[in-house]
Amino acid sequence: MAHDDSDAKSRHSSPSDDPGAMQNAYIDGREDIEEKSMSPLNETATRPPFSPLREIAFVFSICMAQFLALAGLAQSIAPLPILGQSFGVTDEGLLSWYPAAFSLTVGTFILPAGRLGDMYGHRTIALIGYAWYAIWSIIAGVAVYSGDVLFSFARGMQGVGPALVVPNALALVGIAYGASPRKNMVFALFGAAAPTGWVVGAVFSSVLAQLAWWPWAFFILAFVCAGMIVLNLVVVPADAQKHSASFSEFDALGCVTGVSGLVLFNFAWNQAAVVGWQEPYTYALLIVGILLLVVFANVELRIAKNPLVPLKGMAGEAALALGVIAAGWASFGIWVFYLWRLIENLRGYSPLAATAQNAPVAVSGLLAAVATGFLLSHIKISYTLLISTLFFLTGQILISTVPVDQIYWAQTFVSIILMPWGMDMSFPSATVLLSNNTPSHDQGIASSLINTTVNYSISLGLGIAGTIVRQVSSGGADTLAGYRGAWYFGIGLDVLAVAIAAYFVVKH
Repeated sequence: MAHDDSDAKSRHSSPSDDPGAMQNAYIDGREDIEEKSMSPLNETATRPPFSPLREIAFVFSICMAQFLALAGLAQSIAPLPILGQSFGVTDEGLLSWYPAAFSLTVGTFILPAGRLGDMYGHRTIALIGYAWYAIWSIIAGVAVYSGDVLFSFARGMQGVGPALVVPNALALVGIAYGASPRKNMVFALFGAAAPTGWVVGAVFSSVLAQLAWWPWAFFILAFVCAGMIVLNLVVVPADAQKHSASFSEFDALGCVTGVSGLVLFNFAWNQAAVVGWQEPYTYALLIVGILLLVVFANVELRIAKNPLVPLKGMAGEAALALGVIAAGWASFGIWVFYLWRLIENLRGYSPLAATAQNAPVAVSGLLAAVATGFLLSHIKISYTLLISTLFFLTGQILISTVPVDQIYWAQTFVSIILMPWGMDMSFPSATVLLSNNTPSHDQGIASSLINTTVNYSISLGLGIAGTIVRQVSSGGADTLAGYRGAWYFGIGLDVLAVAIAAYFVVKH
């Protein structure tokens, strides 16, 4: 996390004056750019040397990475009652695995994905990610003939796809644009793709599940991923930097210990929501996960020559910013999952009707993105982080106190239009801050940290909330009490996020 002067530099000063800003830039006046790979950035450049049309296509392809990641998450939340009915599953803990498995692998495998992009080329890894996403989307659809075990596994494997794509798409933005309002706006549009992708994914999955056959949503997603492979080959330049293909330079030990530790720690919490903490293996997995994470930290600090996460060089403020993101987005995951359960389970609406009620998210998210792009160029980034936490907190309070039979236009609608502002202000703010203060050869690491925090927090938050629901609802006897218990936990997370963000503002 940069200090006060860093905030100012991200808005006003030349990148060449900022040692933490982009180290490379595009060479002006290159000819035949359509046929050449992405060249080193000129520190004074604010945009890549593309034609306006190609720049639009480039930004669109970048935003689609985030769009498809959230669409994939929505696929298993919007039509959840139909999915459960198809597999004969009614347990809330088991149902929560469908989105949690996806977010778990997105959050954990993003960690090495950025470093792999730094080594082998960001476009190359993104293309592999789209191919992987397509294959496992097909398998998830075919799971209708097997059962929910294969479906849950396929959902987890699906998440590896966007884990490879998203951080490398963000890294391409960090390489293509110098620190400037234009770059800030691209990151803001990237953030807006999250609620838009969520709504579109919810709409299509609900329509197909309710009126046709739910596997079609996964088959169509695979088709779109194939289209994105073609688009990226056409409009996204290959990295010009020479990447080392030597696996010896990759932090394999850190990758194994870090990913394994995160997976086991998260799995223990989510599985405890299904079987309870009285099962010995949940404790065992939790302890092993913690031990692996301790080993991971030691590897990154003392052993790895090219650490997966450069903990030594990470400023304390950066950790605080990631803490804000973790608390806010964990709260968001709880908010959105149990909001849909409230609308569909307790209010009795169909998946399609529930999707219609959540449609304002897209409009609100777009407005939030435009506003955030403006604010990032006019006020300190620490202020935008604080404002985002207040939106998260307000939206969570509104939904946690809503009566089941209250009219939609009262608290539910207001909560739905507020939460995208928390999403679209927090994500770009943290992304811009880390990107502007990270050398171009480490852009993949910077984007990986943000995306790991976002997606892993969603999955972990659902696991902890699931345990709370299991205990508070007396084994499912009082469903509403369970949902409120989860939302109250979300409020606690938001209060923590507000406190951290306020501390950072006061400090600077």
